[in-house]
Amino acid sequence: MKNRFKLLVVAISLISVSCGDYLDVVPDNIPTIDHAFVNRNEAEGFLFGCFGFMPDIGNVHQDPALTAGDEVWFNEPLLDFTPDLHKIFKGEQGATNPLANYFSSKHDGNARGGKNLFTGLRDINIFLENIDKPYDLSDFEKKLWIAEAKFMKAYFHFWLLQMYGPIPIIRENLPIDSAPEITRIYRDPIDEVVDYIVSLLDECAEDLPLRIEDEINDMGRPTKPIALALKAKVLTLAASPLFNGNTDYANVVDNRGVQLFPQEYSTEKWIRAAEALKEAIYIAHEAGHELYDYNNSLYARFLDSSTIMAMQVRGAVVERWNPEIIWGNSRTSSNGLQRLSYPTISQATDDMLPTYAPPLNIVEQFYSSNGVPIEEDKNWQGIDWYGIKRGDEKHKYYIRENYETINLHFNREARFYGSIIFDGMRFYGQGKHADDENLFTIYLKFNNLPGGFYRSRHGITGYLSNKLIHYLTSSASGNINTYSYAFPIIRLADLYLLYAEALNEIKDVPDFEVYEFIDLVRNRTGLKGVVESWGEYSIEPDKPLSKEGMRDIIRRERLNELAFEGGRFWDLRRWKLSEQFYNKPIRGLNVYGSGTDFYNVTTIFQPKYEKKDYLWPIRWSNIYINPNLLQNPGWK
Repeated sequence: MKNRFKLLVVAISLISVSCGDYLDVVPDNIPTIDHAFVNRNEAEGFLFGCFGFMPDIGNVHQDPALTAGDEVWFNEPLLDFTPDLHKIFKGEQGATNPLANYFSSKHDGNARGGKNLFTGLRDINIFLENIDKPYDLSDFEKKLWIAEAKFMKAYFHFWLLQMYGPIPIIRENLPIDSAPEITRIYRDPIDEVVDYIVSLLDECAEDLPLRIEDEINDMGRPTKPIALALKAKVLTLAASPLFNGNTDYANVVDNRGVQLFPQEYSTEKWIRAAEALKEAIYIAHEAGHELYDYNNSLYARFLDSSTIMAMQVRGAVVERWNPEIIWGNSRTSSNGLQRLSYPTISQATDDMLPTYAPPLNIVEQFYSSNGVPIEEDKNWQGIDWYGIKRGDEKHKYYIRENYETINLHFNREARFYGSIIFDGMRFYGQGKHADDENLFTIYLKFNNLPGGFYRSRHGITGYLSNKLIHYLTSSASGNINTYSYAFPIIRLADLYLLYAEALNEIKDVPDFEVYEFIDLVRNRTGLKGVVESWGEYSIEPDKPLSKEGMRDIIRRERLNELAFEGGRFWDLRRWKLSEQFYNKPIRGLNVYGSGTDFYNVTTIFQPKYEKKDYLWPIRWSNIYINPNLLQNPGWK
C-alpha cells in the first residue's frame, strides 16, 4: 500500500540563486513560484518538496550520530560499504570540503553526506509567503500546512544549531534586488537562535494535531507531541555544558563585537528545560504514548521472561509505530541498518554485510543484572571480565549451554542481551519468535561461521548490534528479507530520562521526583530503582543521593537505553564529554583467533579527538564569499 508521506523525499528545485550569495535566501524565479501555488495540488507538492530536505535520521550515509562516533566500528577491507561519515571519527573531517555538510547552499556542489538545509529554509519561507494564493485550499488545510512548515523551519534550525552552534537565523527570504552587502548575513548568538526555534515550535504546536488520524498515509508528519518534544530537546541542549557558560568559546566574537556563545552559566535554562519536558510528557501521555511493553505482544505468553525482558528496548525501536515512538522517520528505510547488523546464520553472500560492530567500550558499558555498572558491582569485584566460562542453565535463553565464552557475557542487564550480538549467543529471530526453546546460536569465530567466512564481511570487534534488527527479519540462502520499521527520532523513554536530568540539575540534592522517571525506564527491563540497586549492590551505595552521583547515573542510563539510536553521539557533545570518551582506544576481540584465542583483547584504532571537533566546520568557500561569517574554533 502506497504511503503518501514517502513522497516527501521528492524535493522540488524550483528556484535558483545568484552565484554571489553564500546562502539560498534570495529567490529570483518569481514566475515559477507563482505557478507552484496556482492551486492546492501544486502547493501540496511544494510542501512535500520542503519535507524532502529533512535530514535522513537512521541513514548511515547521512546521519552522523550513527557512524561518526565510537559506538560502532567498520571492517576496513569493506571500504566500498563503509559509510563516509565514519571517516569523521578517524580524523578525516576538514573545512575545505566537510563531511556531512548541512551548512551549505546547493551551489556548494557536494554536501558529502549532508543536505542543503539553507536551501530548504529558503523554500519553506517561499511556501509561507505564498500559501494564501491557492484558490481551492481550505482554511483547515492551510492552517495545518503552515504549522507543518513552521515545524520544519524550527527543526532545520535545531539540526544546524546542534552541529554548528551559532547559525544565521533565516526568518524570511531577502528581496530579489537585495544589495550584496545585505546578503552577507551574520551568525546569531546561541540564545537568540534557541529563542527563535522555541517561538516557532510554540506557534506550530497550537495548530498541529494531537495524533495522526490517517495512519496509513500520514505517519511521521508533525504532531503537537512531536513539536513539544522537540522544544524540550532544544531547551535541554541550550542548558547543557556545551552551550551553557562554556568558556572555551569566550573568544568567539564576530566583526561586530557580538559574543556568540553565552559565557555565564544559568540554572534558569535547566528550569526552562524541565518545564518544557514536563509539558511534552503530559501531552505525549494525552496522545496515548506509553513505554513499550513486549508483554503485550502476540508471542509473549509462549516466551520465557528472559526473552521478554531483552525484547523490551529492542521492540521499542523496531516495532512499527509502537506507542513509545513519539516521532519516527518513515522516509529512510531500516533495511540498510539491518543488513549491516544481521549475523551470518546459514550462508554468507553478497547480500550480507554484517559489519556494524560495537567496540568493547560499548559492550562493557551496559549494567550488570543487578542494575549497576559492572565496575561498581560488588559481585563483580575480582572477576576477570575476559575469563572463560561455559554457558549454563541460568543463561540458556541468552547463551548456548556448555558453549565456551567469557564472563563479560554473563549476568548482564536485559538491555545488553537485547542490544548486543556476541559469539555463542542465542538469537531471538530468524523465523523463531513464537517460542524461545530452539533459538539459533550465533557463531562469530573465524572457523565457526556457517557457510564460509568472508574476511571483509564480519564484525571487526567480534560483536554486532542486535537492537536494530526486527525479530521478523530473516535470511535464507544468504539473502536477507527485512521487516522495515520507521527509525525512532524521539521515544518517550528519551523524554523521561531528559526530565530526570533536568530536575537533577535544578535541585540541590535528588529526590523522589528525580528518581521517578529514571526508575520507570529501568523497571521496564526488570531493574530495581536506582536507590535500591546502588544501595544493595554497588561499592558506592550512596551515589544516587548526591547531585553529582545522580548526574553520572542518569548519563549512563541514557547511554544504555538509547544505544545505537544516535543518542550517544549528541549527548556526549552536549555534556562536553566527547574528549573524555572518544580519546580511548577502540578495542575488540581477536576476530581471527581460534578457540579461546578469539577472546584476546586487541586495539583496533587509537582516536584523536580535539576541542574543535565539538562543532562542525563551515566550508571555507562560504566564508570566502561572506566574510561576515566566523569559522568555528580550531578549523583551518
